[in-house]
Amino acid sequence: MASEASAPRLEAPFRLPEAPARSDLVAKYFRGLGDPTRLRILELLRDEGELSVGELVERLGQPQPKVSNHLACLRWCGFVAARREHRTVYNRIADARVLEILALAYGLLDDNAEHVAACCRIDPQ
Repeated sequence: MASEASAPRLEAPFRLPEAPARSDLVAKYFRGLGDPTRLRILELLRDEGELSVGELVERLGQPQPKVSNHLACLRWCGFVAARREHRTVYNRIADARVLEILALAYGLLDDNAEHVAACCRIDPQ
């Protein structure tokens, strides 16, 4: 039996100052949505419900390690939940409010798409 000292430590995928301002946390939360692959994962889960990593890899045309890393980020921040069934892990939207965030973002984009496309101050990743 492994002692606590030798047990693996889970590391957060992000680092924050000891006492981050609420606005720092919200900005970091939105950065979780700031990657096109992560958004596409959320769109697929919204449209198709639960999907395994393999199904997401197939639909995205991305390598499995890359998809798994993005899923880990989405799970850590509470956007996605996972459940294991035998050897397969299924992913789904964790909270209906995630769908509301997506709907609001796309609604705002509809009204501002030309400006967003032309913006030079926000660099794509």
